[in-house]
Amino acid sequence: MSEPTHPPPQFGTFTGVFTPTLLTIMGVILYVRMGWVVGNAGLGGAMLILGLGILITTCTGLALSSIATNTRIGHGGPYAILNKSLGLEVGGSVGIPLFLTRPLGVAMYIIGFREGLLWVLPDWPAMAIDLGVFAVLFGIAFKSADLAFKTQYLIMAVIVASLVSIFGAPKLWSDPLPVTWWGSYPGSPEDGFSGADFWVVFAVFFPATTGILAGANMSGDLKDPRRAIPRGTLAAIAISTVIYFAVAWVAASTGDLGTLARNYNHLIDESLFPPLVLAGLLGATASSALAGLVGGPRILMAMGRNRIVPFSEQMAQTKKGEPRNAILVTGVLTLAAIMVRDLNAIAPLVTMFFLITYGMINVVVLLE
Repeated sequence: MSEPTHPPPQFGTFTGVFTPTLLTIMGVILYVRMGWVVGNAGLGGAMLILGLGILITTCTGLALSSIATNTRIGHGGPYAILNKSLGLEVGGSVGIPLFLTRPLGVAMYIIGFREGLLWVLPDWPAMAIDLGVFAVLFGIAFKSADLAFKTQYLIMAVIVASLVSIFGAPKLWSDPLPVTWWGSYPGSPEDGFSGADFWVVFAVFFPATTGILAGANMSGDLKDPRRAIPRGTLAAIAISTVIYFAVAWVAASTGDLGTLARNYNHLIDESLFPPLVLAGLLGATASSALAGLVGGPRILMAMGRNRIVPFSEQMAQTKKGEPRNAILVTGVLTLAAIMVRDLNAIAPLVTMFFLITYGMINVVVLLE
């Protein structure tokens, strides 16, 4: 397949890897499920869940960095790694579930965006919000990855301000609650608190850590992926780890376990300036969804160039560097996932597909 006449923009470490990776990690789970995780598991259990998730992603990030510094990756990010190392059969068998995490993840972020917006506008129809947000984000991604990345800097500033508001919660500094270290796993409001366990809560939390591939998915559009992917990915993991543990402590210090399990918006309610945290939630979920709508089609495009998916020729086509047909397919699958209507139902699916991908990336390093 011939290369596009107009080459796509070439991004550096900060714009192409660090920022989208950090913004994807700092997404919907941080704002509207971190309190729920603590409410189910207690602060000690939440730290074990965070530690396990971060351990998996750190090992994978190191493996990804090792491969990136020794191999010319090209388009497709992790799919390209598996394809070159283990062959088309293995690459395709993992590349397809890896691609499916993108529309599932985008749907999850859009649902999180809606949950935050309904905190302010409870009478708005949920479906109309989902479809409207999807239409705007899809339009930006369809236009160009460059336009999508240009929105990152404003969103990053809003997220930093929202974190200041969370850590400035009045109750945290004036009347903190005694920390409850272990919870009873009551479950979630959607299922009438029918009960959960460590692994159910872990499955809901784990998508928070899956943003580490956001930069690698753009490998074909980076100036120097061998330097950008390791530096940007590991820096984003380190910073987000500190933030997640700190936010878990804030949640445990400002609400009892029952309140945290019931109220997904607890961190917003208890913050110093709730509208700012809401803005951070909306910005984080929008940027994470954009990263998925930009990165996912490039995985599908790479598989199309290797002719391992249906309509490969159409999926491999680009226009001005943008895989428009692959973006359309990603958009259709995202709409289908949005119809699930439940973030807690989508998150375990994302977890399953990502664990497959992470496991295979580490297998590649072991074999090499």
